[in-house]
Amino acid sequence: MASGAYFGRVVVVGADVTESSLDQLYKPHLQTLMRRTEQSLAASGFDALVIHAGSPPTQFLDDQDYPYKVNPHFKAWVPIVDNPRCILLVAPGARLKVLFYQPDDYWHKPARLPQAPWTAEVDLIAMNEPSKASDHWAHLGRVAYIGPDAFAAWADPTSINPPDLLARLHYDRAVKTAYELECMRRANELGARGHRAALAAFRRGGSEYEAHMRYLEACAQREEEMPYNNIVAYNENSAVLHYQHLERAAPASLRSFLIDAGAQYRGYASDITRTHAAFPSRFADLVEALDAAQRVLCNEIIPGRDYREVHLCAHRSLGDVMQRVGLTKLPGQAALELGVTSVFFPHGIGHLLGLQVHDVGGVMGDTLGNERRRPEGHPYLRLTRMLEPGVVVTVEPGIYLIDSLLAAAHADSRRAHIDWAVVEELKPFGGIRIEDNVVTTAAQPENMTRDAFARVA
Repeated sequence: MASGAYFGRVVVVGADVTESSLDQLYKPHLQTLMRRTEQSLAASGFDALVIHAGSPPTQFLDDQDYPYKVNPHFKAWVPIVDNPRCILLVAPGARLKVLFYQPDDYWHKPARLPQAPWTAEVDLIAMNEPSKASDHWAHLGRVAYIGPDAFAAWADPTSINPPDLLARLHYDRAVKTAYELECMRRANELGARGHRAALAAFRRGGSEYEAHMRYLEACAQREEEMPYNNIVAYNENSAVLHYQHLERAAPASLRSFLIDAGAQYRGYASDITRTHAAFPSRFADLVEALDAAQRVLCNEIIPGRDYREVHLCAHRSLGDVMQRVGLTKLPGQAALELGVTSVFFPHGIGHLLGLQVHDVGGVMGDTLGNERRRPEGHPYLRLTRMLEPGVVVTVEPGIYLIDSLLAAAHADSRRAHIDWAVVEELKPFGGIRIEDNVVTTAAQPENMTRDAFARVA
């Protein structure tokens, strides 16, 4: 898709924020990024910053490229997500400069210079010869570079992706601007539309592949525009946390449907999971109970809350849910202490979300990159920070019947605390995950995902 066309796409939203008012949020967004970056450059001993958009690698023994994914540091500044080899120059006291790559190429159509209103806030310069780009910053002193090493031949090796500068930028990125939050609301609305279309395909008896294709169609995005590979899983497949296949034929018996799929808007991601039962059953009761527990957990996303405690609270809550439906025999706290909940809930309760699905800085305790440790026995938690206003996280509890974890539990003392007859009853359904994108605010948490589903309904 040509640059410019993508950013002019109209998404109908229930909120009062129009395209023009979204563009009005862009200038203060840039001002915030510039202020943060100037402080980080000064603290790291640099005078300016160059960010390369990246370039897709070429496939082995071929002349075709892999799908292009833009450097997240680049798209934080400008919503150019589909034109490789562009370069940003951030110099304190000057306007943002964008060197927009336009090669002399008759094999491919060069991207057009964007014409959207946001371009009024930056200096946009066409560039057909990247080797001359460094002329734009040769006079600026010590320049830091963020991007693939292959495009930094001009740079001092100590200034290429400097860890201290990256740590400061990554830490600050967790707190979103008003512009970023609105982009993520729109990404959630696109995702909600896709989820509704995929569920309709499942209800009609369509295959995993068909549900996936209906999702893309409803989002009006190609696979490479998705923020991550869609997880579209029926029956036992939904017990695989990152299930990666798409069966072309529907199974003879449809029992359950788990879909973990998001969308992107101006480079910002949504990350949404829903699980559906095909008919009334103990599994359907478990889905309903988990959904109710997940809503309560979303209310934990408040300023001053340690996200590690949200994770442990999720284990206690899921332990209580599993005991009520007869899967386990202990209340939540005891099940957590004895490791029973981890048999069925092996991943973290969530992660930071934004320019990346698993956004950076999740386990940082400060701008120096010092780590806030994960709780003992919970190695897969991706977020350990204290929550503050403007931080966007996922809340995604799950209960899964995973053969390897069940076998390990059956071989040790946890065996006595699990009802194995119920395990066998539920295994054909696979697993459950419910995931929303939630913003920490100064007041009540904002659930972007539930709000988006309400709008598209």
